[in-house]
Amino acid sequence: MSELTLDVQRASDCPGQPSDEQIGTWAGAALRGRRDTAELSVRIVDEAESRELNHRYRGKDKPTNVLSFPADLPKDLDLPLLGDLVICAAVVAREADQQRKAIDAHWAHMVVHGTLHLLGYDHVEDAEAEVMERLETELLAGLGIEDPYRPAETRE
Repeated sequence: MSELTLDVQRASDCPGQPSDEQIGTWAGAALRGRRDTAELSVRIVDEAESRELNHRYRGKDKPTNVLSFPADLPKDLDLPLLGDLVICAAVVAREADQQRKAIDAHWAHMVVHGTLHLLGYDHVEDAEAEVMERLETELLAGLGIEDPYRPAETRE
């Protein structure tokens, strides 16, 4: 069992946001067996803040669903800091609707996805993407959430 210290900051009033407990459950699922202790900050933002951060750090001038900022600590510093996730509530809500997903299921996917990034997983190369997507699908299934990569047209 992983020990997670979670700080949730809410800078958006967009409806449909999960509780702190839900966020902790989802992040904890991604951490389980991969990290014993972790400190994680999750900031829920509006589209303007997401767009600004996405532009500044990724060179993309649009809001995005989740940004991951791993803690950049010297290797000899033994602290449990994992990093920060910035999740845009409006983008998550819009994507859930477009992809015909339950809002909580899409939030869970974004938290798991972002947490895996903080743990070093990536999806730039096809082989990496396959590993990360398979892991996300397994973790979400363990939480009772269907495959997030199933095509929208096959959803009810």
